Amino acid sequence: MSSLESISLIASLVSVVLAIMFAIFAFVNSRSNTMTAAKPRSAMSLIARILTMLILVSITLTIVFRVIQTGHGPFSNMYEFALAFAWGIVVMGIFFEWHYKTAAVKNIGLIVALLLLTFAMVKHAEPEPLVPALQQSLLLSVHVASAVVAYGTLTIGFGAAILFLIQNRRNSPWFPDKEIFNTMSYQSVAIGFPFLTLTIVLGALWADIAWGRYWGWDPKETASLVTWLLYAAYMHARLMRGWRGTKTAILLIIGFGAILLTFFGNYIFTGLHAYL
Repeated sequence: MSSLESISLIASLVSVVLAIMFAIFAFVNSRSNTMTAAKPRSAMSLIARILTMLILVSITLTIVFRVIQTGHGPFSNMYEFALAFAWGIVVMGIFFEWHYKTAAVKNIGLIVALLLLTFAMVKHAEPEPLVPALQQSLLLSVHVASAVVAYGTLTIGFGAAILFLIQNRRNSPWFPDKEIFNTMSYQSVAIGFPFLTLTIVLGALWADIAWGRYWGWDPKETASLVTWLLYAAYMHARLMRGWRGTKTAILLIIGFGAILLTFFGNYIFTGLHAYL
């Protein structure tokens, strides 16, 4: 089964590289207004969409093969959660592409997914028995599932924020209007923030079972709280203060930086989450 896992992981990496390449080709061709460029643009966009679905299938299979081997969800180490994180990005990228009829934000998400899959390839870990703190399988599975939805959706918000700033400065005719990206940014947080909140609540419940306290200011716990506060500040600024545009886009980029700090914090700080 481990060989099938490796094959599907390699297929995921190849698919995401090809999807990004065809997305770039489609974008370059879209800059031409000639009739001869119209068909290649359509074909390349279609191939990029097909490859994106192949990415989703490949990552799903990788996770399934891993679960069959371990008997639990993808939460016992950084390799497994990197796979889940990448899966969440691809799923939410497909959803936002379908809803807003633009692949631009999804393509930025694919770049992040590529980095995560490369990280997973480098950090591949053989299945091992769960440490005692991770043996609350159902609770941890729901905790990780909510984190995957939150992180995947907020990554799309990060991509939308970047494209908003580009459009706000250059107003490129090859991207949708900047207000579409502004709306996508808000919608991503409207979806992702409740799941981020649920992730922290479930994490506190797990901590009480595993370590006998709900909150201990562990570095990963602290980073997750900082991340939550940044997105809470975004929602407050957007809904109560009427912030829009550049200020909220910058706040989302900072928030995504906090997500990365939370994810990779194990390699920066020591704490009870160090086994991940």
